[in-house]
Amino acid sequence: MAVGRLDIDLSAIVENWRALGRGGAETGAVVKADAYGLGASEVAAALARAGARTFFVAVAEEGRAVRAAVGAAPRIFVFSGHQAGDAELLTSENLIPLLNFPDQVVRHRAECPGAPYGIQLDTGMNRLGMKAADWAAVRDALPGDGPALVMSHLACADEPDHPMNPRQLARFREMTEGVQTPRSLAATGGILLGPDYDFDLTRPGVGLYGGLPFEGARPVVTLRIPVVQVHDVPEGETVGYATAWTAPRPSRIATIAAGYADGLFRALGPKAHVLAEGRRCPVVGRVSMDLITVDVTDLGHVPDEVELLGTTQGVDDLAEAAGTIGYEILTALGRRYQRHYRHI
Repeated sequence: MAVGRLDIDLSAIVENWRALGRGGAETGAVVKADAYGLGASEVAAALARAGARTFFVAVAEEGRAVRAAVGAAPRIFVFSGHQAGDAELLTSENLIPLLNFPDQVVRHRAECPGAPYGIQLDTGMNRLGMKAADWAAVRDALPGDGPALVMSHLACADEPDHPMNPRQLARFREMTEGVQTPRSLAATGGILLGPDYDFDLTRPGVGLYGGLPFEGARPVVTLRIPVVQVHDVPEGETVGYATAWTAPRPSRIATIAAGYADGLFRALGPKAHVLAEGRRCPVVGRVSMDLITVDVTDLGHVPDEVELLGTTQGVDDLAEAAGTIGYEILTALGRRYQRHYRHI
């Protein structure tokens, strides 16, 4: 079959989640964007079986699949808050919006009276959350028994020495002084900054899935791609669109069944390689929509498949070749791959 095989190790995700837990803080799990492209239903269910009791999604629509996977008891927070039209979904799936500005507080009070909610504060990222003046205006008039969580997000946690980290930590402490509600500041990078950033709940995301900045993460994904044709290319002939690669010697070129439609970015071409039986084989020519060409001359034979992601070359290695980040590699992995889950 001419499609790649994507193996997703749920036991590795659970081990990474446990490794990122520390001290007295609860360890949640970020499963937004379909668990970073790896399947929110499968990932959330595995983490719930392992003991995770708090999950985070980006938008309310993502919460339905997670709720079905984890059951009624765990909490599911929605980073984008209570958007217009969300009330029915928030209520039916028992989702907890993280309210980001005063109008969302008003909307939630009016449309979901008595329903739980959290608060997101802007401590300097200028993306989501209430600024100090907005927070001061609503803090003493919040509905019900108050928020289930007060959180903020670090802008530079993947750079441990960046001055923005202690600046946001100090700002978060200042804005939440006297708050009796559980607090959360650290995602994966924040956890690695140390216990000062833990507060009551941490929210690991990319580290669960084997990505930096969690250098100790167990690899989660393996991607193997079948070879669909082989060409013997004489010295001086070209390969692929725009004649982007010229054979410097008589070469054997394998065409593999994946391309940018499968999340393997066109920019990968000049720097990427695959592995066949542990040996590096360079990508040659341009990545096209469904196909990539690989130089297998030095193997001495043609493999049936090659490995693009695994223990030797991880998502961040591939990201470096493409000039991007591991998050983008993970979330772009295409739906044509045959997906196989290694269950715990």
